[in-house]
Amino acid sequence: MITPASGKGDGKEFISWAPGYWSDTPPELRNDWKWQLKNRVTTLSQLEKHLQLNEEERSGVLISGDKLALAITPHFFNLVPRNNPEDPIRRQMIPRIEETWASPYDMADPCGEDSHMPVPGLVHRYPDRVLFLVTDRCASYCRYCTRSRVVSGVGEQELHTNFEEAFRYLEQHTEVRDVLLSGGDALIFSDDRIDKLLSRLRTIKHIEFLRIGTRVPIFLPQRITPELCAMLAKHHPLWISVHVNHPRELTIEVKQALERLANAGIPLGNQSVLLAGVNDDLETMKTLVHKLLMCRVRPYYIYQCDLINGSSHLRTSVAKGIEIIEGLRGHTTGYAVPQYVIDAPGGGGKVPINPGYVLYHDNEKIVIRNYEGKIFEYPETGNENVQFAPQREYDDEYLYS
Repeated sequence: MITPASGKGDGKEFISWAPGYWSDTPPELRNDWKWQLKNRVTTLSQLEKHLQLNEEERSGVLISGDKLALAITPHFFNLVPRNNPEDPIRRQMIPRIEETWASPYDMADPCGEDSHMPVPGLVHRYPDRVLFLVTDRCASYCRYCTRSRVVSGVGEQELHTNFEEAFRYLEQHTEVRDVLLSGGDALIFSDDRIDKLLSRLRTIKHIEFLRIGTRVPIFLPQRITPELCAMLAKHHPLWISVHVNHPRELTIEVKQALERLANAGIPLGNQSVLLAGVNDDLETMKTLVHKLLMCRVRPYYIYQCDLINGSSHLRTSVAKGIEIIEGLRGHTTGYAVPQYVIDAPGGGGKVPINPGYVLYHDNEKIVIRNYEGKIFEYPETGNENVQFAPQREYDDEYLYS
């Protein structure tokens, strides 16, 4: 068995970790996505059968039933090492007692979704697009989940999506041209149920394209069958955003699943969350974005971790995120550089965060620096009605060096 402790833990190579902890299970079962869902690790006894838990983890598992359920597919659990609590995969998936820590900044609904929900299960925060929460269940549960209040069935709220009311709202609001299916994860539905949902949305003529946000190809690559891909291809233009945080998550099976989606004509983007001890260093992130491109997935967003209750031990500084972007832009292909964003607390939406490339801007010129720190001028049009960026100090001597 290849394990993360065997020297392959940096994730630079595409590796299959199967059979892993399930060496006694026939391949035809391990490769069945329904078997994977039925045999998820969900209890303390299952964890302790395979892992040496420390006290922080053991205590965290005991309280997980009151916050966010524990569930990890066998495929993804194979990436978790037996005796390293600080492993980047393990930190994402195994509950810890730190989830009970109270931070003055924590929020139950950090993105303000509940306050932008005109009908149950439909979030309309941006002018021309909506978020459609179609289920409260996922293949596995990330400990930093921004919707931990409603997903997994044990949160403080329940999700009661009214599908018919949501469809009526969308029919009446002709400004909506983009619908994102999320939850939970829509790809745990059957092919037939997904097909009916997408077909119903396609009857609304002003909806131009559909998106699915999913971690299923990562947690459950066996779900991405040729039949599923063929069904999804009927509903173009359809885009899929996946969620990969660490390069080790990109296994051979995941790469093959992503390629099947790409071969079905589905554009793929990735959204990562910046997490302490997981991906908060330049080399890890550079390896991740390079592997994503090899899987035909465009790095799209790096999110600053939302201020979700119990996530303070996983949050890292904004300065660290800016440092990572600084180390990517100009130092690797532009296709590999995602946009770093903060989802403004309370429902302000995504705000792009960039290193300070604009040093000065008035109606005569803009002064900019490049990735090497060199400074350049570009002439402005002289339009006095333009709103300029605030002035920043810089040394004239650098302008002409």
